[in-house]
Amino acid sequence: MTGSKFISDRLFSFSKESLSSTVMRLAVTSVALAIIVMIISLAVVVGFKNQIRDKVVGFVAPIHIQALDRNESFEQKPFVVDDRLRQLLEHTDGINHYQLVSDKAGMIKTDEEIQGVVMKGVDARYDWSYFERCLVEGMTPRYSDTVRSSEVIVSKAIANKMLLTVGGSMRVWFIDEDMQARGRKFDIVGTFETGLTEFDERYVFCDLGQIRRLNHWEQDETGTVEVWVDDMDRMEEVNEALYYNIPGDLASYTARNSNPQVFDWLDLLDTNVWLILTLLFLVAGITVISMLLILIIERTSTIGLLKAMGASDRFVRRVFIYRSIRILLIGMLIGNIIGLGFCWFQQATGFIHLNPETYYLSSVPIELRWGMVLALNVGAFVLWLLMLLIPTAIINGIRPSRSIRFE
Repeated sequence: MTGSKFISDRLFSFSKESLSSTVMRLAVTSVALAIIVMIISLAVVVGFKNQIRDKVVGFVAPIHIQALDRNESFEQKPFVVDDRLRQLLEHTDGINHYQLVSDKAGMIKTDEEIQGVVMKGVDARYDWSYFERCLVEGMTPRYSDTVRSSEVIVSKAIANKMLLTVGGSMRVWFIDEDMQARGRKFDIVGTFETGLTEFDERYVFCDLGQIRRLNHWEQDETGTVEVWVDDMDRMEEVNEALYYNIPGDLASYTARNSNPQVFDWLDLLDTNVWLILTLLFLVAGITVISMLLILIIERTSTIGLLKAMGASDRFVRRVFIYRSIRILLIGMLIGNIIGLGFCWFQQATGFIHLNPETYYLSSVPIELRWGMVLALNVGAFVLWLLMLLIPTAIINGIRPSRSIRFE
């Protein structure tokens, strides 16, 4: 044990009833609260961003290819998925799956209600894994490239509004190019709920063959090719590779391009969390600085006595730095235990609920990354330790003759 550490342990104690012990307890509390809030803030923001992103991407796919003259209507311009395009999709690095889909506007009509919808036709290659996690009742349909199916899956929101039930049927009306209404009967095999209101209140999934027949398309024509990637962080990179290699009459778009408002909202969360972290760093740091200043002022005569006995300024500064480091470590340990415990409990139980119509989620999402937690703790400790060097500079100006007489 070094001399400065021995003296630090003798001078300061949490158990003694004194001003210094009270101030140290407050500093520990401040550091612990800062760590708790920072851990929870990061875990919630990361969890929220990833879950919302996965919901949006799960519905619209990371990348989609459409005709270059894409318009804002739901009547898509068809294009042929030829061998060249298939070879490109199968051999581009980063792509693990692609599927053909097409949208067509329609209207569900019952005896009492009318609801405008978008019929999303999907092919036999469609990956239902995302919707299987969102199923409320029934099952997802299975389509074939050779036999046209009348099975559909609707959202819970549409089913409730139109009084539709799994196992029942519905009639959807379409307007063709000649402004003639045509009706089609579909069998409901399942209902889903993604939590994304703008999607749940709009889309019905059906066989792509039905859309082709309604639009008088050929078997190899489609309105969109949805592309899935191995790594979501490479979405922009893969999209750029596709964009410059697909035929000139096509264009590729990412999920961010098609839903910029959602991703801009998620990016705004980063700004908020950085602001929260900065404020917490500063508040806790100022509290620790104030604590150290009070300790120095309270022990002015002791500092003078140590100097009179030959102790250097550096030695005396270490006495106070050792105590400050111990306070930081105790506060950070308590903060990590409580913060990580809260995150684990929320992950396990989801006891804090959200309004899914507003936040797209039914409970507060938590996603812990140990690298993130470690970086937060190391960064906070180093920053606060550097801030502690500021008040210790006062020790250099304390003179033994005056400080001992002050006592």
